[in-house]
Amino acid sequence: MASLDIGLGPLMLLVALALAFDFMNGFHDAANSIATVVSTRVLKPHQAVLWAAVFNVIAIFVFQLKVATTIGKGTIDPAIVDQYVIFGALIGAIAWNVITWYYGIPSSSSHALIGGLVGAALASGGFDSLIWTGVGKTVLFIFVAPLLGFVLGGAIMVAVAWICHRVPAGKADNVFRRLQLLSAAMYSLGHGGNDAQKTIGIIWMLLIAANVSDASLGRPDTWVIVTCYMSMGLGTLFGGWRIVRTMGQRITKLDQPRGFSANFGGALTLFMATGLGIPVSTTHTITGAIAGVGSTLGAKNVRWGVAGGIVWAWILTIPSSALIAAVAWWASRFIM
Repeated sequence: MASLDIGLGPLMLLVALALAFDFMNGFHDAANSIATVVSTRVLKPHQAVLWAAVFNVIAIFVFQLKVATTIGKGTIDPAIVDQYVIFGALIGAIAWNVITWYYGIPSSSSHALIGGLVGAALASGGFDSLIWTGVGKTVLFIFVAPLLGFVLGGAIMVAVAWICHRVPAGKADNVFRRLQLLSAAMYSLGHGGNDAQKTIGIIWMLLIAANVSDASLGRPDTWVIVTCYMSMGLGTLFGGWRIVRTMGQRITKLDQPRGFSANFGGALTLFMATGLGIPVSTTHTITGAIAGVGSTLGAKNVRWGVAGGIVWAWILTIPSSALIAAVAWWASRFIM
């Protein structure tokens, strides 16, 4: 791959734009980690975002950089990566995140980024510029992640109900208030481990193309890793409150045992996906887990209309962010 002819100024601008996306990812997806603990009143909102942000950052010590490798080397052909592709991809992802945040729609920051990469790559190099195995794996997990969250969340809720069926309700609630803190921490670890790595992969891709980072080392520079995790943690700290109510109570009513089961099932899904190097949506995952928990009391206890509206947002995310990215790629040819 030929080295990019890019000045320090544009390079720093693109890195800053990537970190802005990372911050927005934490801001936009904060509700995924904290909605259940806030809606069940285990933590107050300001306590919950601090709890989630801390574990977002701690994830740096827990997970290998497999998701970053998938984004950086396994989604689009490295030969077509230049400042215009990166700019288009980031603008596509950021613009879609802003739109869905404004309207309180729990869409996926992860798939907005994938859509941005796909749209910018298609505009630059056509269909041959895509690495279909990586893109296909990500698209497949649009369906697998929420389904797995649904199954695990429901199974954990059934196990909890069986174990606690003779325990007084008040005592069970007190126990699960503490366990919900643990499950929320686990979910925040999974969120940080999977989502921060997507921005790491973008910056790594850019720095390799600009001949600033050595691809033969097999991992990004330490400053890239630390900065991305910190940026996501700060985004989570500021939170995205428009989405909390949708995720917390509008899909199904949650109490402490159900909140624990949803977070724990979602966390297990994220841990598995991150271990396999698959970028997944924390939004899809927790939505599936919450619906799975609600369904243990019967299908009528899940507000499928609300869930259906969220599904439409999922379906639209990749093509919408891809279209915006393609337009941004075209525009960047004249302004960069």
